[in-house]
Amino acid sequence: MLRILFLGTGGSLPTRNRNPSAIMINREGELLLFDCGEGTQQQMMRAKTGMKALTSIFVTHFHADHMLGIPGLIQTMSFLGRTEPLQIYGPQRVNEFVKVLTELGYYKLRFEVEAIELVPGELVKRDGYCIQAIETDHSVPSLGYALVEESRRGRFDREKAIALGVPPGPLFSKLHSGVNVEVNGQLIRSEDVVGQMRPGRKVIYTGDTRPCESILVASSCADVLIHDGTLASDQDEWAKESKHSTAFEAATLAKEAGVSRLVLTHISSRYTDDASPLLREAQAVFENVIIAEDLMEMDLPLKDE
Repeated sequence: MLRILFLGTGGSLPTRNRNPSAIMINREGELLLFDCGEGTQQQMMRAKTGMKALTSIFVTHFHADHMLGIPGLIQTMSFLGRTEPLQIYGPQRVNEFVKVLTELGYYKLRFEVEAIELVPGELVKRDGYCIQAIETDHSVPSLGYALVEESRRGRFDREKAIALGVPPGPLFSKLHSGVNVEVNGQLIRSEDVVGQMRPGRKVIYTGDTRPCESILVASSCADVLIHDGTLASDQDEWAKESKHSTAFEAATLAKEAGVSRLVLTHISSRYTDDASPLLREAQAVFENVIIAEDLMEMDLPLKDE
């Protein structure tokens, strides 16, 4: 399973239908949180995600709308009896921010919170995937993140293996794992019965940023690009000044990077009642684009080829 849950999709200010930034990825039951704006824990409760399986929070930057939900969330997890450590990753000064956030409220946590500073290009390696920090272009030190899965073994051709004389059983597993076997004096090579490696899935989350070369490179052939789409092009000058992106700019980058799907998030409060201008201008450049909505879910199937 690889499920993306949009817990908060608003830009800078919460609105009646959008919480501040927070995106959760559920990968095989492990929960990863990217940004944690105000009210994130309530959104998790509404979505019934649970909290016990949350292993890490990846903060793009330390503007309030991306991190003020952390104190309440970690205190709630402590109240609920959590003892497992929690890792919080972020750009420079993450140690200072996490120290302040965890000390708010004079509450002593029952579990360890570890702050880990990342630099662009650095990898957080996990079982079967990694998180890569990406350089972004915002008004304060900031990072984007790429979740990149390892390639999977190709499909095992059971019928061909049997035709070559391999009996069903343990030898099938050896062949599928890349080990050649001998049957009745004949060498059966793994590559004869196992298809090409199948690529893993790739998800990019930019956080707040101007379009930039590092995001373009990291997004190459991504399954999903979740990009800052704060404003429409009639607000182009404000987007440049505030270091955000327009929907048109995000769509242009998505097309150039060859992504499969673009999701625009961090939607300005000026589009509270109607975000269709953002969608229209993005679709004029890149067809497969949607506007993120709070509590929207997106499942990414495994790739067969």
